[in-house]
Amino acid sequence: MVLGPHPMERMMVNQSPPFHIVLVEPEIPPNTGNIARLCAATGTILHLVGKLGFSLDDKHLKRAGLDYWPSVKLNRWESLHELKESFPQGRFWYTSKKAAQSYTDKNYQSGDFFVFGKETLGLPEEILADNREHSIRIPVQDEAVRSLNLSTAAGIVLYEALRQTGSLT
Repeated sequence: MVLGPHPMERMMVNQSPPFHIVLVEPEIPPNTGNIARLCAATGTILHLVGKLGFSLDDKHLKRAGLDYWPSVKLNRWESLHELKESFPQGRFWYTSKKAAQSYTDKNYQSGDFFVFGKETLGLPEEILADNREHSIRIPVQDEAVRSLNLSTAAGIVLYEALRQTGSLT
């Protein structure tokens, strides 16, 4: 009996450019650890930008990421500007509860960057104002809920992009 390539080998042969999750000044270690695990599970690259609210040696960060840290493609950047200069052809999507457009109304492409702000303040207003067409939100039904958890939001947006690009096989 002849078997085809292992599923992981097929995925690697046909693999599109990975998606990117960008966290600007994240503050809560378990959120970043959970997102790191999400990135490891999906082959997504994780970018941490600016001043972190914790050390990369934080035990809560490491615990949330479990033993998946060796599988995380992690990059550190001083600023969002520095990251964008390094990827001049990159398509950046800015997430905010203040954005007018739902994340489901956009068409994503492999290699897109999804930018999330810090847990307490989100992204700066000027970034959103300069990027209205690339700003997206996750609808929340109850106005009493200010926002979703950062790692939940990252998973929602990333899996929609993976679904759209046929990467969930």
